[in-house]
Formats: sequence, C-alpha cells, structure tokens
Amino acid sequence: MKIKNTEIKVVVGDITVINADAIVNAANNKLVMGGGVAGAIKRKGGQEIEDEAIGKGPIEVGQAVETGAGKLSAKYVIHTATMSMDFKTDEIKIRNSCRNSLDLARKLKISSIVFPALGCGTGGFPLLASAKIMAQEALRHIRQGETPLKEIIFCVTDEKASTVFNQGVLGYLEYVTTKLSNGPYVTVDAIIELSEGIVVIQRSNPPFGWALPGGFVDYGESLEDAVTREAKEETNLDLTEIKQFHTYSDPARDPRFHTVGTVFIAKAKGTPKAGDDAAGLKVVKLSEIKNIDFAFDHKKILEDYLKTKKD
Repeated sequence: MKIKNTEIKVVVGDITVINADAIVNAANNKLVMGGGVAGAIKRKGGQEIEDEAIGKGPIEVGQAVETGAGKLSAKYVIHTATMSMDFKTDEIKIRNSCRNSLDLARKLKISSIVFPALGCGTGGFPLLASAKIMAQEALRHIRQGETPLKEIIFCVTDEKASTVFNQGVLGYLEYVTTKLSNGPYVTVDAIIELSEGIVVIQRSNPPFGWALPGGFVDYGESLEDAVTREAKEETNLDLTEIKQFHTYSDPARDPRFHTVGTVFIAKAKGTPKAGDDAAGLKVVKLSEIKNIDFAFDHKKILEDYLKTKKD
C-alpha cells in the first residue's frame, strides 16, 4: 500500500539479498553480531560489518547507527539496539529502535529500507505486536514531514509470519488511513470573555453565520495550542486563563461532517480584529446572544454557557 509517496510492503525472504539502500539489524547494545538475522548479515556481508559496528558501540538501547554493507546488495546496514546484554526487550525499546532507524534513514537520505521483525528473535516479543508497533512508527515517520523514503519493506522468513505481518502492518495501516480518516474530526472553539461581552466572528466560508472563534486541531498539536492559534488567527487576541468548558460530539452538529469539538473559556489580551479566516467580528453582550444566527451548534454552546453563569 502507498501512503503519500512511500510504498509499504511485506515480503517473505532473506533480508540479506534484498536490493535496498539499507537493511536493519536488530542488535544488542554492544553491536556484537550473533545468530539469526545478525549472523546472516555477518556471514554474507563480511566480518568488516561487525568490526565497523563494534567500533561505533556500545550504544544506548533504542539508538541506531549505520555501517557499510560489505558484500551485501544494500548500501548500509542500520544497527539498532532492541536490547542490552540481558537480551530482554519490550514495546518502548522496539518503538525507539524503529523510530531512530527511520530517522537515521532520513538523515542518510536513502530511498528504501528493510526491517526484520524487531524483537521477535532472541527477544521473544510477540510477532503481531512488533508488526503494529513498526506500522505505527512508519506512519508517524511519513506524516511527520518530508521523507526521502520511497519504500519501507518488512521482511519475514516464512508464510506464517507473513500472514501475521500483513494483518499487523498492512491491515492496521489500511484501518487507520481509511476508516479513521473519515472522522470524527477534532475541533476547538473559544468563548472569549471581554469586559464588553463575548467575541464572535462572522464566517467567510460555508456554513455561513456567526460563530465562536475556533477551528480544526492540527496533527501534533494540543487542544490548548490549537484554540490559542485559532483565536489569534481569527480575532488578533492572545488568550489567557484558558480552561476547558465542555466537549460536544453530536454527529449532526456540523453539516459538513462529524466533528468532536472541545470548547474553552478564556480571557484575552489585545484589540479584537477580524483575521483572514473571518469576514467580520463583533463583541456581543450576553443578553444579545439569543438574537444572533449562529452556525453549527454554537447557539446551544452559548446557552449552556449562560446557564453556568446563572448557576
């Protein structure tokens, strides 16, 4: 499957013969290469791979370093420590190992990388759990910003493991990128309390009408950061004393699609002024709210707010 410009694959085979820019070696933190994938890399790629790796170690568990690939088809071997010399691993170690390997691939500007099932050899970590962790980190890497990686390949040794990895990687990513992408979407709104009243903006895009300042939460952004940003963009105000009021989730609250919106109450500094995302702005007294045509469910939100003020 393809996410943005990166193809994600699950293949059955020998990782040492795959033609890619880099293959990943699940290592111990001293980078001594024993059996399994590490042993195959050492045998087929040459002793110089281990010598170069040991020269860069020991490393922290979860860290990743690159070496040459000797006689292998790859350009690099990325060695990542999924365990220390106690040969025990866990979710955090595997996640960090995968994440740092992908970050190193970005730094090296390589276009293809091949992962084995991290932690599932000597570490004995469950195969499906490893697959899902690596799928999550692959998705995070692709969404985090531009990446030179055109292929992320997961290589397993047999058909049974392939079935598990197809479920844990491709099945999981299909679910996240299709079903979850349909929503609900996360939004924020601000009830900005000034001495003169409440700040409302006139929407420049459909659905038209008056509304509380707010908008969609960006990926990697907290609700508090989002409402602060949206208020600044739409009203030129800097929010202070921000506190959550209530979350609204009625599927019909937005005529465009299902949104879940968290409303904040805040004070503000600055002079109210309609921003690029607003056709107009005004400060209304609480007694005037009932006479305004609001978009979305914002009249209900303000009615709930008024009830709390009375209480």
